[in-house]
Amino acid sequence: MARGSTKVAVVGAALSDCGRVDDATAYALHAQAARRALADAGLDRTVVDGFASAGLGTLAPVEVAEYLGLRPTWVDSTSVGGSTWEVMAAHAADAIAAGHANAVLLVYGSTARADVKAGRRTGTLSFGARGPLQFEVPYGHTLIAKYAMAARRHMIEYGTTIEQLAQVAVQARANAALNPEAMFRTPVTVDDVLSGPLIADPFTKLHCCPRSDGGAAVLLASEEYVRDCRTAPVWVLGTGEHVSHATLSEWQDFTVSPAAVSGRLAFARAGVSPADIDFAEIYDAFTYMTLVTLEDLGFCAKGEGGAFVGEGRLLVRGGQLPVNTDGGGLSAQHPGMRGLFLLVEAVRQLRGEAGERQVRGRDGGLPRLGVASGTGGWFCSSGTVVLGRE
Repeated sequence: MARGSTKVAVVGAALSDCGRVDDATAYALHAQAARRALADAGLDRTVVDGFASAGLGTLAPVEVAEYLGLRPTWVDSTSVGGSTWEVMAAHAADAIAAGHANAVLLVYGSTARADVKAGRRTGTLSFGARGPLQFEVPYGHTLIAKYAMAARRHMIEYGTTIEQLAQVAVQARANAALNPEAMFRTPVTVDDVLSGPLIADPFTKLHCCPRSDGGAAVLLASEEYVRDCRTAPVWVLGTGEHVSHATLSEWQDFTVSPAAVSGRLAFARAGVSPADIDFAEIYDAFTYMTLVTLEDLGFCAKGEGGAFVGEGRLLVRGGQLPVNTDGGGLSAQHPGMRGLFLLVEAVRQLRGEAGERQVRGRDGGLPRLGVASGTGGWFCSSGTVVLGRE
């Protein structure tokens, strides 16, 4: 590894209860996911000397660490939206390789759905009206509208069709049908997607992720801990991160996401190419995110994403490149900053623990290489992690 001589592995990965969780707080979901990840690794919480969390508490992650009974000597509270967890994984791996920490716990939990249902909060229309965003808010640029505008630009530039975008939702749901933990498992068709209520042109309802509850946790550790773990290690081979823009006026090209940079860095540092990857876990709050990220990671050329996602290419069963094997944010769950869920699913796939949705490698055995790429904001930031097994 370019970052140092110490190898870093994911030794524990788990989800809390997810989907519809009306009887737990966000803190409780953090704790549940953390306990499960430690149990998955077969390690006690006393080995954890690094902690990373974002999105909860006035002093995140201090409050969450206190709730979990941790007193870390290395901490990260980077908050860049959905890509937070891939960026944090990169920071944690660097810290472990440098000897600044031995075992770093990444944890997230949210009751986004339950809070809206109980009236504790409303749907988020804007992220704020201060700083650079003040110049966009008066024009009604909601989060969904920004993604919809970007999708429309791709359609205009490259002839991408709404049917092709719908295929992303259809194939995500087909993968979710194989996942007993997925929130939505009933198959859908392209017609189902196109005939749904319009949310933000060109997106209908099924082009958009649901609001759900849930948490996730991942434990990274130095190679010396691997022999004490109950599970096979999944090695962090390469990472990349990139920040692009905050306002749409500063986004140079609506058809290029920051994954074009973070992916290039991650693959180069891992010493692999997109052609070597067996599966991809990609942030998919909206169908267009999957399509454009596939292009920017190098799985197909710019402008060819529409054709690439057609004909079942993303399916676990029979797909040339299985994508979002758990059903993704579009069907499995989307409690907010979902990037940590991508890492959990990638680890499960590489270990061979995915059940009916298990991906197979080129030789028919377990996959060797996977990539998780998270996106934050409205294509504002990206973090990409290449993972592999020995």
